[in-house]
Amino acid sequence: MPSNTLVVFALEEEAQGLFDDFQVLYTGIGKVNASYRLTRALAAWEEKTNGKPDLVLNLGSAGSPVFKRGEVVNCTGFVQRDFDVTVFGTPPYTNAFENIPVPMRTGVRYPHLPEGVCGTGDNFATEVLKGVPWNVSDMEAFALAKVCHFENIPFASLKYITDGADSKEAAESWEETLPKTAAALLAAIAAIQG
Repeated sequence: MPSNTLVVFALEEEAQGLFDDFQVLYTGIGKVNASYRLTRALAAWEEKTNGKPDLVLNLGSAGSPVFKRGEVVNCTGFVQRDFDVTVFGTPPYTNAFENIPVPMRTGVRYPHLPEGVCGTGDNFATEVLKGVPWNVSDMEAFALAKVCHFENIPFASLKYITDGADSKEAAESWEETLPKTAAALLAAIAAIQG
């Protein structure tokens, strides 16, 4: 992992104070907050250094009906799971006016971790959907990945699975697992750095 890396979490609670040695950005929850805050941070970075980060690394929690709770998943594909303009004759999750495939493949791959596709939406996933092109659910990764795609900055995403993305009780599981989330993500970074 490059030393010139910007680490991005949605919430400070997900980091639990363990990432103070990194350059960290907290975006807030949701796609709009993520896009806005990352874009502002990249502009400030460029003004200060006359360059861009070598990597934007998104860390955080997610739900999954496929991966086990407590697993860190390396997401390398991203879908905007609540995006629907099928009235224009395009497939679900596809923007009729952009040439970006579903899933958008832009994430750095770390072979020692399981690989997933992250479906991002502005709602907390509480229901397992059949036949969808993602196996991990969050609320920011697609937006962050797309900003990095537009800015031509390498992007990576590691998600700690807190719940099955299958019920309203998942929100309770999420809060209980925050200390484990931060510790597991820090360990995953240490393994990447070797």
